[in-house]
Amino acid sequence: MKKELLKVNRLKQYYPIKGGFLGRTVNHVKAVDDISFTIYEGETVSIVGESGCGKSTTGRAIMRLEEPTSGEVFFGGTNLLSLKKSEMLKKRKEVQMIFQDPYASLNPRKTVAQTLEEALEIQNVVPSSERRARAIELMEMVGLAAYQADRYPHEFSGGQRQRVGIARALSVNPKLVICDEAVSALDVSIQAQVLNLLKSLQRELKLTYLFISHDLGVVRHISDRIIVMYLGRIVEISDKASLFNNPLHPYTRALLSAIPSVNPDAKKERIILKGDIPSPIDPPAGCRFHTRCPYATDRCKTETPELRTVNENVEHQAACHHVEEIQEKELAAAK
Repeated sequence: MKKELLKVNRLKQYYPIKGGFLGRTVNHVKAVDDISFTIYEGETVSIVGESGCGKSTTGRAIMRLEEPTSGEVFFGGTNLLSLKKSEMLKKRKEVQMIFQDPYASLNPRKTVAQTLEEALEIQNVVPSSERRARAIELMEMVGLAAYQADRYPHEFSGGQRQRVGIARALSVNPKLVICDEAVSALDVSIQAQVLNLLKSLQRELKLTYLFISHDLGVVRHISDRIIVMYLGRIVEISDKASLFNNPLHPYTRALLSAIPSVNPDAKKERIILKGDIPSPIDPPAGCRFHTRCPYATDRCKTETPELRTVNENVEHQAACHHVEEIQEKELAAAK
């Protein structure tokens, strides 16, 4: 039986917009708007979507790098959003993050060994006499050599710097690692190496990942389940196979149609979405995707669709009023 590790319940992250002579709050950017999902021990759950959909904000809100507006984040039965700052600092030992830019996330004035030893000191993982040895052990675990311990971040390549970021995240023995676009800044060949490293470390250390990415090819390689977000809301949740073989939401279908094929003779219909993503300051009423959806009806413009289970066998959920109708039309067309 799967054991629940993280449960996000009705999470919201609004950013105030100030205006007027007195600088009062006149509106909000609704970056994350009422989302809920669960992550089980040992799995990799990915969040995908276009830039600005709220996926990175979700990761930062879970870590409380930014204080959420409302909601609950249960980790091992404890609501992280109810903890005091001192209590949250201790809890971060179990929830760590790998950031998108491996250079910006490292202190340029500290060597790799000093960076890793600092994390060990803050969380008091090992005695001071053992920190250097543990730092070198962590470096070797992620594919770096001991002789590189006294080098500074600028002396490493992008892929090597990201390995340092991974080592730092693992230094405090976390249960959950949030990977925020962890390979998007790397060359394709290096991406594959880092992804394989993450999968190997997951097996070895029994880690759980929340993997945030805009790249569906990367997500397909590493994920067990996938969450699709659009304009601050979740529109679909499914296991990897079901999502790629039978996407339910029109937005997910459009995303998958944009994946390039390695077969030049393969015939693939590209779904072109009309218009731009609406502003998160004033999102559309009803279904937020209706302004770009080819299947939208009047109901979509006024009634917000709930995330509901469409296929119970694989726990495939979608937030769309017309999922069954779309599937019936496609089956009829195929015949």
